[in-house]
Amino acid sequence: MPEQIKVGILTHAGGAHVEAYLQALAETDACSSVALCDPDGRWDEDAAAALGEKLTATYDAPEELLDRERPGMALVTMEAALAPPVIDAALEAGCHVFAEKPACTRVEDFEPLVRKADSKHRHLMLALANRTNPEIVEAGRLIRAGAIGRMFGVEIHLIADQTRLTREAYHQQWFASKERAGGGHLIWLGIHWLDLAMQLTGSDVSQAAGFVSNVGGQPINVEDSAVAALQFEAGFLGTVTSGYYLDRGYHSHIKLWGSAGWMHIDSMDEEPLQWYSTQGDHAGEVQTWSGSKEPRGYTPFVRAAVKACAEMSDPPISTAHSLRALRTVFAIYDAAHSGRTANVTSTETIAQ
Repeated sequence: MPEQIKVGILTHAGGAHVEAYLQALAETDACSSVALCDPDGRWDEDAAAALGEKLTATYDAPEELLDRERPGMALVTMEAALAPPVIDAALEAGCHVFAEKPACTRVEDFEPLVRKADSKHRHLMLALANRTNPEIVEAGRLIRAGAIGRMFGVEIHLIADQTRLTREAYHQQWFASKERAGGGHLIWLGIHWLDLAMQLTGSDVSQAAGFVSNVGGQPINVEDSAVAALQFEAGFLGTVTSGYYLDRGYHSHIKLWGSAGWMHIDSMDEEPLQWYSTQGDHAGEVQTWSGSKEPRGYTPFVRAAVKACAEMSDPPISTAHSLRALRTVFAIYDAAHSGRTANVTSTETIAQ
């Protein structure tokens, strides 16, 4: 039998991706049981249906669950403005924490949580679940093996639908409020691709310049459009386009150019990974990855996170990488607000 731990879900009616997390925990062997805290009662029936006998208790207050259950991992999926004190309480109780992004509305509220997690030797993981998609794993392997050589440049492109923003029900959700969410498309969706760009290249973003806007004109006070120019610590440059533009679906890709070729990743395409190399047995040919796209999404990512917490092994995303993703997003926001390049490490602007 694998090492097992109890997981506590700390959420509320506005919690994001709760159904996906319930299903993931139901299918995760390293999760022995689940306790749920939802003061609104929104997810009680869903949890019982998804988890069956794995669901052992429900609570109305996070502190009560943490005190009575002492879970090995707390899964926190809450409105961003509400998440930091709950994460802090979970860490104080000795839990590893898996947090739905963005988990804060200011990076300054996340940084002390990172320090506490490190001091207690606990994982603090943001739910950036694309990391475990098979094509991303393979792309990382190819890059580390030198398939496209030394990195020259990166283009990040993630476009979703504007349609959701036209619905009155959306206008009332926390995603549509800067005070409650910290930002719009960039912090909710663009952050995934920013994280992947740094994960794949093995280099952090060091500086950012950018713009954000509400181009669709909907009654929300977060951006539906963001663009940025990025400098990575390794010296290469990149760009990001992040916005709600379409009537439906997604347009997405990460493109990487190197000294020995290029790579194109579109996780939503039937052929999600292609690359070209000037070296090796297939030099001068465009190659297409033929592996399976499954498993993907939240289940394999949650499974890897719970296993890491149970075994005290490497998690699918480290505490440091969770922080750098948020710092990168907030640096872009800082740059857009100030009109100056922002230093990602400290999210302070640099005079130009």
